Amino acid sequence: QVQLVESGGGLVQAGGSLRLSCAASGRTSGYGMGWFRQAPGKEREFVAAISWSAYSIYYSDSVKGRFTISRDNAKNMVYLLINNLKPEDTAVYYCGARRSALPTTAREFDYWGQGTQVTVSS
Repeated sequence: QVQLVESGGGLVQAGGSLRLSCAASGRTSGYGMGWFRQAPGKEREFVAAISWSAYSIYYSDSVKGRFTISRDNAKNMVYLLINNLKPEDTAVYYCGARRSALPTTAREFDYWGQGTQVTVSS
C-alpha cells in the first residue's frame, strides 16, 4: 500500500510561483509518480508525471513550460514547481502513483493523496 500526502498549496497572485510537495510512504520503488488536478465542477486533469529514474517526464500541453516535476527517491518525495500561475490553474492538486509505469492520463494512477488547494487570484 502506498500513502501520499501533498503540501504547499495556497493563495497566490497571478504570475506568482508555488512549489507543491508530495511525501510518499510504503513501497514506491519503481513507481511512476505524477500530479493531476481538479477544479470545481470539472473532471480530473492530468498535469505531469515522472518515471522512477526521472529519465522520462511528461507534461500536459496546458502546463508545459510553466510546471516542473521532480523527485527525490532517497527522501520519497515528489515536487511540482509551478511558475507564472494563472487563474485557470486554480484547483485541488493531487499527487499520484502508478505501479511500474509512467502515468500519462488522470485515470492511470493507482494511488493518490487528499490533495492540496491552489487558488490563483487575478
